[in-house]
Amino acid sequence: MDSYMLKSLKAAAEAQGKPEWGSTGPTDAGNYNNWPEDTQFFRKEGGGWDGPYGEFFLTWYSQMLLDHGDRILTSAKSIFDNTGVKISVKIAGIHWHYGSRSHAPELTAGYYNTRFRDGYLPIAQMLARHGAIFNFTCIEMRDHEQPQNALCAPEKLVKQVALATQKAQVALAGENALPRYDEYAHEQIIRASELNVDGESGDREMCAFTYLRMNPHLFEADNWRKFVAFVKKMKEGKRAKKCWEEMEREAEHFVHITQPLVQEAAVLMH
Repeated sequence: MDSYMLKSLKAAAEAQGKPEWGSTGPTDAGNYNNWPEDTQFFRKEGGGWDGPYGEFFLTWYSQMLLDHGDRILTSAKSIFDNTGVKISVKIAGIHWHYGSRSHAPELTAGYYNTRFRDGYLPIAQMLARHGAIFNFTCIEMRDHEQPQNALCAPEKLVKQVALATQKAQVALAGENALPRYDEYAHEQIIRASELNVDGESGDREMCAFTYLRMNPHLFEADNWRKFVAFVKKMKEGKRAKKCWEEMEREAEHFVHITQPLVQEAAVLMH
């Protein structure tokens, strides 16, 4: 922590009537390579994160980041207001140890999200006040593809974020975290973008999706064909009246007519 943050922490601790809490952050939280259960602060049973000091520190820490976002968005709005620019804020998808009680990686990053507390609703509400878009990642991931010993759960995390944005009435955009060119990942993106979070599809969808990333692999023949079909399906969205087979036939036509441009792009990228 720098001197400014330490000064803020000290003031918050004194206001809480616990000046001894204001000299430093948790000293028993381990380091980058520790698993939650290896630490006193993040462990499941009796961990400091779930005690009075942990609640104080994590509330202060997450609020500092929320306040920072508030200031940045206030400044951005003053610059871009009435210009037609839409402001979007990238929120990291930290899905490691999501299945644990403490959600240690998220807490470390400043997202006060645990099994007992929704850390994404306050973020969504802050963005809603400024009319900003909540841009979230790891949309292409499925739970079973990730390391199970680390209790990764990207699908559950995306669903929680979708529910938070629904409650806050803020638009949700997405992007993939890893470069994926396979139909399995494309299907997951389409599924997640439909925001069917409560068993009812409704009319709500992601307002935008950013595909990462453009490189020579994307322009390989098979990958490009799959990508074109994926874009077609994303464009149609829930309003699609055509069957998948018809859309894929249309995509094949586009693949054919764009072949010269794709070959040119592939050469330029090598």
